[in-house]
Amino acid sequence: MATKTSTRTFSTSVNLSESTRQHSIDILNARLADTIDLKTQTKQAHWNIKGPEFFQLHELFDSIAEHLDSQADLIAERVTALGGTALGTARIAAATSSIPEYDLDAVAGLDHVSALSERLARAANQFRNDIDRTDDLGDKGTSDLFTQITREADKDLWFLEAHLQK
Repeated sequence: MATKTSTRTFSTSVNLSESTRQHSIDILNARLADTIDLKTQTKQAHWNIKGPEFFQLHELFDSIAEHLDSQADLIAERVTALGGTALGTARIAAATSSIPEYDLDAVAGLDHVSALSERLARAANQFRNDIDRTDDLGDKGTSDLFTQITREADKDLWFLEAHLQK
């Protein structure tokens, strides 16, 4: 079944052009899908990790999932502040996310850490690109939001990658 997305916008007093707002909304909705997908993948790791570092990583994954949930909320609220419709259902996220599918056979702690590190790096780097994209559009508010999210994602990535370094 094809995913139907809304292109309806609402009036707003935000003094960005309709074109700028629409481009920012499209970028934001793409990152919303990635963030929702990454959050569910992080919970997948949280629920299924096994091994000697179980508790430490179980807690770390849960913390990262909470950050992603908060980030998704910020992104969705920015979409609606710009007059758009936040496209945040699980089906839309699954159909439009750029994050690779998670290995459902992963069990060991470092397998999960490696998989999440790769996916979080991909998302953080896309946010970093979108800082510039939305700034070039003249949407400083969205650019700043992506900067905020990138700082938190980089910190979470540091926590994950520290487990992989020797």
